[in-house]
Amino acid sequence: MKTYRHFINGQYVDSTSGEWIESIDPFSGEVWARAPKGNEEDVNLAVAAAKAAFENSDWTDLSASARGKLMRKLGDLVADNADRLAALEVKDNGKLFSEMKAQMVYHPEWWYYFGGLADKIEGSIVPIDKKDAFSYTMYEPLGVVAAITAWNSPLLFIAWKCAPALAAGNTVVVKPSEFTSASSLEYASLVKEAGFPDGVFNVISGYGADVGASLVSHPDVSKITFTGSDLSGQKIYESAAKNIKHVSLELGGKSPNIVFEDADLDMAAKGAVAGIFGATGQTCVAGSRLLVQESIHDEFMERLLDLAKSARLGNPMDSGTHIGPVTTPQQYQKVLSYIDIAKQEGAELVFGGSACKVPGADANQFVEPTIFTNVSNDMRIAQEEIFGPVLSVLKFKDEEEAIKIGNDVVYGLAAGVWTKDIRRAMRFTKALKAGTVWVNTYRAFSYMMPFGGMKRSGLGRESGIAAIRDYLQVKSVWLSTATEMPNPFILR
Repeated sequence: MKTYRHFINGQYVDSTSGEWIESIDPFSGEVWARAPKGNEEDVNLAVAAAKAAFENSDWTDLSASARGKLMRKLGDLVADNADRLAALEVKDNGKLFSEMKAQMVYHPEWWYYFGGLADKIEGSIVPIDKKDAFSYTMYEPLGVVAAITAWNSPLLFIAWKCAPALAAGNTVVVKPSEFTSASSLEYASLVKEAGFPDGVFNVISGYGADVGASLVSHPDVSKITFTGSDLSGQKIYESAAKNIKHVSLELGGKSPNIVFEDADLDMAAKGAVAGIFGATGQTCVAGSRLLVQESIHDEFMERLLDLAKSARLGNPMDSGTHIGPVTTPQQYQKVLSYIDIAKQEGAELVFGGSACKVPGADANQFVEPTIFTNVSNDMRIAQEEIFGPVLSVLKFKDEEEAIKIGNDVVYGLAAGVWTKDIRRAMRFTKALKAGTVWVNTYRAFSYMMPFGGMKRSGLGRESGIAAIRDYLQVKSVWLSTATEMPNPFILR
């Protein structure tokens, strides 16, 4: 069994509690690693190290260009270790090796992009309307950033959060999910190898109620960036407000994937499958509400079902596997419970809908890809995030009804539109209340494109130039060129 330790101030250290959290392979059911069960004392040590590094000349005296070079070196190291890191992710969360490998091959681009952006953070001279004054703005880092990541793609989230944070000159403390801590703790050694000063990057594992809550409430943490459920995000937001902390939240979704009668139906069917069955449906942008125009509903469902039937469940390390296990026993039971809820609500089960056995998968955490039709938008399966391979199909008559159904949910993370009509596509990209709208594609991401949600799907953005602004604060500077002080009793 692999034993991991916290990474604090450039060193691997034991938890002060001496307790451990077991990491269970979602496919085999075997305990394959253990991570420290952190507590408030560990948080204090990690934050103190990050604060000291933020105030230390080894980090603060680095030029922005030098920071960028360190980041680009880290990107190279990740690229060199892509296979190993991807395999760790699979052991931790059960997602397909093919997808984790693709993520890790693409992962370095965030370090390259933000490494290149580090020395392009520029203030500006303001043509001020005051006589005898020279005024300008400058951007400064916030301080210690707590990055709390989710269990479905922990290393990708490290890149999304830490690359802009470090490019801006902050220091970070990463808290991975208690279910998937191993890969993040392993990743820390690459940061060390890249040459970052001690304390700039720290990783501590533990439960949200202990480590997460302590990080959020810690007085020396200036910003929290969190990926997870909307309910957890709400609690974090409430706690952070007590100390007026900066917060970025990337939360849940119940994304509409809208298929019009003029769409390329084969492409749209593939997009629908990618949107809900990719990553076993365990993705915040899952297109879990499939809106199909009435005129093509039956024809489209035939194509969708044919494609869904071809999905192969199996060992996530095998290249021929399309759908892996649900990551945790708790999530597995949650997915099954929603399938029961859908049946009770009167939705029609047309495919899947059961737990299933897969040879060699002793953890027994597989759920068949599941499709319900005759779903109304007021049903719980159409309103609540399931985070599993369960698709709700809803009919619509026209554009007006599609927009109404698409926006009639508390979330606003993503949406998909399938049409050959560019005018319709433009109307919908404007009308849909979602942070990302894909047209004739789904689940596409780039380090260049801002990503984040509206409504209960969160606030702030990750990736793109917009992301780095969330890790900076603006300072206004006034220089007086006056030779005499004006009347001190009058506002200048």
